[in-house]
Amino acid sequence: MKAKYGLLALVRLARAYGRGPVLIADLAAVEGIPKKFLEVILLELKQQGVLQSKKGKGGGYLLSRHPEEISVGQVLRILDTNLVPVRCVGRSDAPSCDECHDRASCPIRALMTEVHSATSHILEGTTLDQLAGRPAYPLPVAAQRYQI
Repeated sequence: MKAKYGLLALVRLARAYGRGPVLIADLAAVEGIPKKFLEVILLELKQQGVLQSKKGKGGGYLLSRHPEEISVGQVLRILDTNLVPVRCVGRSDAPSCDECHDRASCPIRALMTEVHSATSHILEGTTLDQLAGRPAYPLPVAAQRYQI
Protein backbone atom coordinates (compact mmCIF):
# COMPACT_ATOMS: atom_id res chain seq x y z
CA MET A 1 0.00 0.00 0.00
CA LYS A 2 2.92 2.35 0.64
CA ALA A 3 3.89 2.47 -3.04
CA LYS A 4 0.29 2.73 -4.22
CA TYR A 5 -0.50 5.57 -1.81
CA GLY A 6 2.75 7.30 -2.71
CA LEU A 7 1.98 7.13 -6.41
CA LEU A 8 -1.60 8.32 -5.89
CA ALA A 9 -0.33 11.37 -4.01
CA LEU A 10 2.40 12.05 -6.58
CA VAL A 11 -0.06 11.83 -9.47
CA ARG A 12 -2.24 14.40 -7.70
CA LEU A 13 0.84 16.63 -7.18
CA ALA A 14 1.84 16.16 -10.83
CA ARG A 15 -1.60 17.35 -11.90
CA ALA A 16 -1.23 20.37 -9.61
CA TYR A 17 2.33 21.12 -10.74
CA GLY A 18 2.98 24.84 -11.09
CA ARG A 19 0.00 25.85 -8.97
CA GLY A 20 1.75 25.80 -5.60
CA PRO A 21 1.87 23.45 -2.60
CA VAL A 22 -0.90 21.03 -1.70
CA LEU A 23 -1.83 20.27 1.91
CA ILE A 24 -1.38 16.73 3.19
CA ALA A 25 -4.94 16.82 4.55
CA ASP A 26 -6.27 17.63 1.07
CA LEU A 27 -4.23 14.87 -0.58
CA ALA A 28 -5.34 12.37 2.04
CA ALA A 29 -9.00 13.33 1.74
CA VAL A 30 -9.15 13.37 -2.06
CA GLU A 31 -7.27 10.10 -2.49
CA GLY A 32 -8.72 8.30 0.54
CA ILE A 33 -5.32 7.76 2.16
CA PRO A 34 -4.85 7.66 5.94
CA LYS A 35 -3.26 11.03 6.78
CA LYS A 36 -0.64 9.71 9.23
CA PHE A 37 0.53 7.07 6.74
CA LEU A 38 0.68 9.66 3.97
CA GLU A 39 2.79 11.95 6.17
CA VAL A 40 5.40 9.20 6.53
CA ILE A 41 5.41 8.50 2.79
CA LEU A 42 5.71 12.16 1.77
CA LEU A 43 8.49 12.78 4.29
CA GLU A 44 10.46 9.89 2.81
CA LEU A 45 9.94 11.24 -0.72
CA LYS A 46 11.04 14.69 0.48
CA GLN A 47 14.20 13.26 2.06
CA GLN A 48 15.02 11.57 -1.26
CA GLY A 49 14.59 14.80 -3.22
CA VAL A 50 11.33 14.03 -5.03
CA LEU A 51 9.28 16.53 -3.04
CA GLN A 52 9.68 19.93 -1.42
CA SER A 53 7.62 21.28 1.42
CA LYS A 54 6.60 24.77 2.33
CA LYS A 55 5.57 25.74 5.86
CA GLY A 56 3.03 28.26 6.98
CA LYS A 57 0.07 29.80 5.24
CA GLY A 58 -0.16 28.51 1.68
CA GLY A 59 2.17 25.66 2.61
CA GLY A 60 2.13 21.98 1.79
CA TYR A 61 3.98 19.64 -0.54
CA LEU A 62 4.98 20.05 -4.16
CA LEU A 63 7.19 18.19 -6.62
CA SER A 64 10.83 19.24 -6.53
CA ARG A 65 11.19 18.77 -10.31
CA HIS A 66 8.91 18.77 -13.32
CA PRO A 67 6.74 15.62 -13.43
CA GLU A 68 8.45 14.67 -16.72
CA GLU A 69 11.71 14.25 -14.79
CA ILE A 70 10.46 11.77 -12.18
CA SER A 71 9.98 8.14 -13.18
CA VAL A 72 7.59 5.71 -11.57
CA GLY A 73 10.54 3.32 -11.18
CA GLN A 74 12.47 5.92 -9.18
CA VAL A 75 9.52 6.39 -6.84
CA LEU A 76 9.03 2.66 -6.36
CA ARG A 77 12.71 2.15 -5.53
CA ILE A 78 12.51 4.94 -2.93
CA LEU A 79 9.43 3.43 -1.33
CA ASP A 80 11.19 0.05 -1.08
CA THR A 81 8.95 -1.85 -3.43
CA ASN A 82 10.59 -5.08 -4.43
CA LEU A 83 9.96 -5.58 -8.12
CA VAL A 84 11.77 -8.89 -8.46
CA PRO A 85 9.34 -11.79 -8.99
CA VAL A 86 11.64 -14.36 -7.34
CA ARG A 87 14.56 -13.72 -5.01
CA CYS A 88 17.26 -15.05 -7.35
CA VAL A 89 16.51 -12.31 -9.92
CA GLY A 90 17.91 -8.81 -9.83
CA ARG A 91 21.35 -8.34 -8.37
CA SER A 92 24.09 -10.73 -9.47
CA ASP A 93 24.80 -11.58 -5.82
CA ALA A 94 21.14 -12.40 -5.08
CA PRO A 95 20.74 -15.73 -3.28
CA SER A 96 19.46 -18.77 -5.13
CA CYS A 97 16.11 -20.28 -4.31
CA ASP A 98 16.22 -23.15 -1.81
CA GLU A 99 14.89 -25.58 -4.43
CA CYS A 100 17.33 -24.54 -7.14
CA HIS A 101 19.84 -27.14 -8.29
CA ASP A 102 21.52 -25.12 -11.02
CA ARG A 103 20.97 -21.40 -11.02
CA ALA A 104 22.62 -20.89 -14.40
CA SER A 105 20.27 -23.26 -16.24
CA CYS A 106 17.07 -22.66 -14.29
CA PRO A 107 14.28 -21.94 -16.80
CA ILE A 108 12.14 -20.21 -14.15
CA ARG A 109 14.95 -17.82 -13.26
CA ALA A 110 15.53 -17.08 -16.94
CA LEU A 111 11.85 -16.26 -17.50
CA MET A 112 11.58 -14.18 -14.33
CA THR A 113 14.72 -12.26 -15.32
CA GLU A 114 12.95 -11.32 -18.57
CA VAL A 115 9.81 -10.34 -16.63
CA HIS A 116 11.86 -8.18 -14.26
CA SER A 117 13.70 -6.52 -17.12
CA ALA A 118 10.48 -5.73 -19.01
CA THR A 119 8.78 -4.43 -15.85
CA SER A 120 11.77 -2.25 -14.97
CA HIS A 121 11.89 -0.88 -18.51
CA ILE A 122 8.21 0.11 -18.36
CA LEU A 123 8.44 1.67 -14.90
CA GLU A 124 11.65 3.59 -15.63
CA GLY A 125 10.20 4.77 -18.94
CA THR A 126 6.97 6.04 -17.39
CA THR A 127 7.07 9.49 -15.81
CA LEU A 128 4.68 11.05 -13.33
CA ASP A 129 3.58 13.38 -16.11
CA GLN A 130 2.62 10.41 -18.29
CA LEU A 131 0.94 8.63 -15.42
CA ALA A 132 -1.05 11.73 -14.50
CA GLY A 133 -2.22 12.04 -18.09
CA ARG A 134 -3.57 8.51 -18.32
CA PRO A 135 -7.32 8.16 -18.24
CA ALA A 136 -8.81 5.98 -15.54
CA TYR A 137 -9.77 2.58 -16.87
CA PRO A 138 -13.44 1.70 -16.59
CA LEU A 139 -14.17 -1.38 -14.53
CA PRO A 140 -14.99 -4.54 -16.45
CA VAL A 141 -18.71 -5.32 -16.56
CA ALA A 142 -18.32 -8.26 -14.15
CA ALA A 143 -16.43 -6.06 -11.68
CA GLN A 144 -19.11 -3.37 -11.90
CA ARG A 145 -21.82 -5.93 -11.20
CA TYR A 146 -20.07 -7.30 -8.12
CA GLN A 147 -18.42 -4.00 -7.17
CA ILE A 148 -14.94 -5.53 -7.24
